[in-house]
Amino acid sequence: MHKPIFALNRDSITGGVYQSTRHDSGHKHVAGEAFYIDDMPEPAGLLHAALGLSHCAHGLITGMDLSAVTTSPGVEAVLTVDDIPGVNDVSPSNHHDDPIFPEKRVMFYGQPLFAVIARTRNEARLAAAKAKITYQQEPPVLTIAEARKAGMDYVAEPMSLNRGDVETAMAASPHRIKRSMNLGGQEHFYLESHIALAIPGEDGDITLYSSTQHPSEIQHSVAHVLGVPSNAVTVEIRRMGGAFGGKETQGNIFAAIAALGARKTGQAVKLRPDRDDDMVATGKRHDFVIDYEVGFDDEGHILAVDIVFAARCGFSADLSGPVTDRALFHADNAYFYPHVRLNAQPWRTHTVSNTAFRGFGGPQGVIGAERMIEEIAYALGKDPLEIRKLNFYGEKGNLTPYHQTVESDLSAEIIAKLEASCDYQARRAAIREENARENAKGGLFRRGIALTPVKFGISFTNSWQNQAGALVNVYADGSVSVNHGGTEMGQGLYIKVAQVVAQAFQIDLDMVKITPTTTAKIPNTSPTAASSGTDLNGMAALNACNNIKERLVAFACDKFQVPEDQIEFLPGRVRVGNREIEWPDFVKEAYSNRIHLSSSGFYRTPDIHWDRKAGRGRAFYYYSYGAAASEVTVDTLTGEYRVERVDILHDVGASLNPAIDIGQIEGGFVQGMGWLTTEELWWDAKGRLRTHAPSTYKIPVASDRPRIFNIELLNKPNHMPSIHRSKAVGEPPLVLPISVLHALSDAVASVADYKIFPNLDAPATPERVLFAIEALRAKAQDQEGHGHG
Repeated sequence: MHKPIFALNRDSITGGVYQSTRHDSGHKHVAGEAFYIDDMPEPAGLLHAALGLSHCAHGLITGMDLSAVTTSPGVEAVLTVDDIPGVNDVSPSNHHDDPIFPEKRVMFYGQPLFAVIARTRNEARLAAAKAKITYQQEPPVLTIAEARKAGMDYVAEPMSLNRGDVETAMAASPHRIKRSMNLGGQEHFYLESHIALAIPGEDGDITLYSSTQHPSEIQHSVAHVLGVPSNAVTVEIRRMGGAFGGKETQGNIFAAIAALGARKTGQAVKLRPDRDDDMVATGKRHDFVIDYEVGFDDEGHILAVDIVFAARCGFSADLSGPVTDRALFHADNAYFYPHVRLNAQPWRTHTVSNTAFRGFGGPQGVIGAERMIEEIAYALGKDPLEIRKLNFYGEKGNLTPYHQTVESDLSAEIIAKLEASCDYQARRAAIREENARENAKGGLFRRGIALTPVKFGISFTNSWQNQAGALVNVYADGSVSVNHGGTEMGQGLYIKVAQVVAQAFQIDLDMVKITPTTTAKIPNTSPTAASSGTDLNGMAALNACNNIKERLVAFACDKFQVPEDQIEFLPGRVRVGNREIEWPDFVKEAYSNRIHLSSSGFYRTPDIHWDRKAGRGRAFYYYSYGAAASEVTVDTLTGEYRVERVDILHDVGASLNPAIDIGQIEGGFVQGMGWLTTEELWWDAKGRLRTHAPSTYKIPVASDRPRIFNIELLNKPNHMPSIHRSKAVGEPPLVLPISVLHALSDAVASVADYKIFPNLDAPATPERVLFAIEALRAKAQDQEGHGHG
């Protein structure tokens, strides 16, 4: 008998689903051995590109003198709008409003105007700085308030969701609150900046290595720019050093410029902007102004809701339409609104075009819901958690504002379990007592606590994107390779799909080879986004495995003359009748009998549909749930604070890989905490981004993490037939740190004995916390003075 090459565990497989298997590249990351695009061996004659950026936020280009650029040492070519053979557009939408280089009008400070191709990266950057460009400057519109005042147009058609009779219900409500909240944006701050390496081939073909979440979009975009069919462009990516949505569409321009340079020079071209240029020239999470009105009764039941979500979108559409749509989809969070009206306002501004960011507008929508809950609690003198419980989907109603029925809602169960396990009620009482003592003695420190839920819909709201392909090859020695349309950005997608393949064939994980994502193998890929990567690509890979298994079963039935029900895939072997054959021997036998051992696979999410104009449909396949309780300490003298403890209970269905999922929850929480606390984007009056480097933009670091960080998985199989009954874990955890914002609000409110709503905007930087404290003290003194009068 042929001796197996692989050591197989005959009792169970190593690394199948439901196991905490290490990230496939984790050890390489730690050792510095993981190859990113900038680590790849450079092709002979490689040239480097650098961008020439605008120093005007809004105006006409009146002169562009590039003579000093072209004669600068090392320069091989300079690319302008005249060097584009196809279309001058890399927009991901049908708005066609995102030029590679503007022809006449500059729309934001830092907009790429030209590109330099030189022998070294440093020579390219030095040459780009020598350009002499003159402008006829016009006043820029930079903020949502300015856009509203100037009557700017929307970058995309706004969406509206309506159910019930809002006017009548609002007018009849015993209590009504109407207010606004400012919510800041966020820089992606991926560790690996954007990068593209273009290698020219014969017949005008281009091979692109691009740090992208959406290889097919890069392929199609570059093909349009070059004026060639998509089959002339191949895009490959093995891994990214982070992306978070920032590499879903924003990589298009970098790939296009590298490809244009390769086409013009006939040599390979690499474009990797430095961190400052990357931050200035690429979009962020949308900042919002949320205008809300809520009607409620004496107990705190919500009766009517009317919210407008206004977003700063930047100069072009990009994904702002779907992002603002998604804010409306999540504006209910876990709560039933009997009468509801939600409107989006995607405002155009003279700033960089904002784009996808982990959560894709959903976190902004949830913030609106939780802000109203907090308002109601303060108005009635109750614990916000009590108001949350009163308004969960359930007996009062289970229809969302977009008319989808909420099924198998886990909000009440998760909240009850977490409330008990973290001892929320006793801790809240103790915190209130301690704060009262601090108030009495004039102490500096105040503590706060909050417990908030999340209900997050899983699917692309563009229904056609809910599809994926995969390719699985079984080799004659029993080893397996898998390729699919998903991209690996550190989130563990590759290892999860490999676990699915190992489980399908009942082989150890080390027999499965993960291969780079490439458009040459999987066409028309959907972006790895919307938390759908494992759901879609895992199912597509499983479909491919099942196709091969069907052929193997048919072969075994014919070869060994046994019925189908006597063939079983066991760990490391296949049972055929009353005999067991080692997996490598079985595969070799099938190959020798000319059985096809390769298959493509495909999956499309069932039971979803969406009519945007009507505002109705089943937009999501299922919901992921979770809750977090956060405790903070605030220094009332400086506004500085510390996150003392966080307890999380999160729903990931039947976890495919608990270690990976917990890591995603940890990372998502800290990233969301940064968005709501320390990360602040700031443009000056000229439209220049001033927070454009680590020196001026503060992301959370290791010392900012919660001092106590408890995470537990609910471990309850998905009620929908997802891949092995698991649930998505990418985006929902980012919503959990809303509990930190509300804990800070709770601490601030203590200085006025919880009698005044703190009205704390985000990001709740130490400065904003301090200003809120001072405003609350002044208001309390004013009320006390009026009371004595």
